[in-house]
Amino acid sequence: MRLCGLAFLVTLLLISSHGVQGEEEEEEEEEEEEDIFTLVTAAPLECPKDCSCTQEGAVNCAGVDLKEFPADLPEITNHLSLQNNRIEDIPPEDLLRLYRLETLNLQNNRLTSRGLPDDLFEQLESLSYLYLANNKLTLAPRFLPTSLISADFAANFITKIYGMTFGHKPNLRSVYLHNNKLTDAGLPDNMFNRSDNVEILIMSSNFLRQVPKNLPPALYRLHLKNNMLEKIPPGAFTHLLGLRELYLQNNFLSNEGMNNETFVNLNRLEYLDLSSNNLTHIPMGLPRNIVILHLEKNSIRYISNNVLTQIRNLEYLLLHNNKLRARMIHSGAFLGLKKLHTVHMYNNLLEKVPAGLPRRVKTLMLLHNQITGISKDDFSTTYLLEDLNLRYNKITSGAVHRDAFRKLRLLKTLELSGNFLRSFPHGLPKNLEILRLNDNEIGSIPQDALSGMTKLKELYMKNNKLKISSIYPGAWAELSGLQLLDLSGNQLSYVPADLPESLEYLYLQSNRISSLPDSAFHSSPNLKGIFLRFNALTPESVMESAFQDLEKLQVLDIENNLAFKVTKKKTDEDTEKDD
Repeated sequence: MRLCGLAFLVTLLLISSHGVQGEEEEEEEEEEEEDIFTLVTAAPLECPKDCSCTQEGAVNCAGVDLKEFPADLPEITNHLSLQNNRIEDIPPEDLLRLYRLETLNLQNNRLTSRGLPDDLFEQLESLSYLYLANNKLTLAPRFLPTSLISADFAANFITKIYGMTFGHKPNLRSVYLHNNKLTDAGLPDNMFNRSDNVEILIMSSNFLRQVPKNLPPALYRLHLKNNMLEKIPPGAFTHLLGLRELYLQNNFLSNEGMNNETFVNLNRLEYLDLSSNNLTHIPMGLPRNIVILHLEKNSIRYISNNVLTQIRNLEYLLLHNNKLRARMIHSGAFLGLKKLHTVHMYNNLLEKVPAGLPRRVKTLMLLHNQITGISKDDFSTTYLLEDLNLRYNKITSGAVHRDAFRKLRLLKTLELSGNFLRSFPHGLPKNLEILRLNDNEIGSIPQDALSGMTKLKELYMKNNKLKISSIYPGAWAELSGLQLLDLSGNQLSYVPADLPESLEYLYLQSNRISSLPDSAFHSSPNLKGIFLRFNALTPESVMESAFQDLEKLQVLDIENNLAFKVTKKKTDEDTEKDD
């Protein structure tokens, strides 16, 4: 009746308009007719309270504290957002009337399997995207529409998948089942029967002991991390010729649980994560196209000469937190790996720098091992190295050859903190930008040790045994590009002289400095931060003129000195406020 009345009104308006204007204005009348019909058809939709609706059929009821599925949704609804509410069940009659529905988002509600009838979604023949993550489901929906493209059931309590849950879905591309309670018994053998186009399958953080059978052949991303996998059956991945990413970390996989053919057919595999398992050596037969290989947090004890060399595209090799010793790494283990630029071998049992390091490595992490020295040829072939980390080993000054770093002309960052160095190392690369020598026993900087290091921007020598008298005169002036100098935790009795003009941050806390003369910072007018707490300064020993020319100074920290109260440096802005 309402639509008939509107049509009658439109007709009257058109007749009246025609009588006034005459035949010579027919084109204008047609334009007015179109405008009037537009106004009629664009009438506001009846939208549920607290929700927003569009003429295109998108309804947003997210986060409005709904306890029940809204019964008064427009029939034209095609995208429905109901996430972040408190809905416990869905009456079939309220959902099935939405026959145009394409996207249904019910994430983060209180839905239970009892509140979802088995065939609730099956009759929504246009439904493409279904999001049910973060609910209280114990069973997956038994039937889903064949139109489905993506299904997200993550973070529920699901223990069982049915044959038609994901089977017979030719359009299905992605399935998310992580953070549930799935076991092998809860998966049908043909879980993806006639759903051959699934590309993404996420089943992490369940209780699976075996790789699911008959995985879709189109997979390019497979997540099985944080399960209880002990072995990979022969042929489990044979047909996954397009697989690019495989996540198997944090399981119970051992070398006995896989064979040399396990990964051999995965010719397009680029990312493989086998970290946090029970491997004692690197598996054989790894594909040549792997770019990133995670093997950290295993019990790997050796690397043979032919296990990695066929992975010609390898760029990142992560072997930290294993049980590697240098003598158990074959000198040809990295031969031919021309793309390998990042190697992590920290937290192992290396007693020296391994021989035969990748020739093109740029980042080498050897921290937290038992390395005692650096010989002349340890880095003689790694001429592209930019970042070298040897922190917290057992390196002594006498065991560092003067020419150990001679080939590292591109080295930018060198980390030697936490060793047993007694003297500043000789022969450091001139291109260094960051040098860390914290937590050693360095008591001297010998003549010319800093000579030519004009590109050094940051120097950290915290917690050593430096005294003013043990640093050669003019040492700091050599560092013409230095911006940060950390000498905290040493035995300095006053601020070092001849600090470079480029210096911006100076850390001198926890020394023995007892005075600040007016010339203390004369050579470094660009200082922004000075840190002097925990020294022996008194108000009488600090000359106010010492800071007079430091126009860029932002932080002056002189707390916790002897009877010294903090005096904030006045800025121009403070002066204006006083005025």
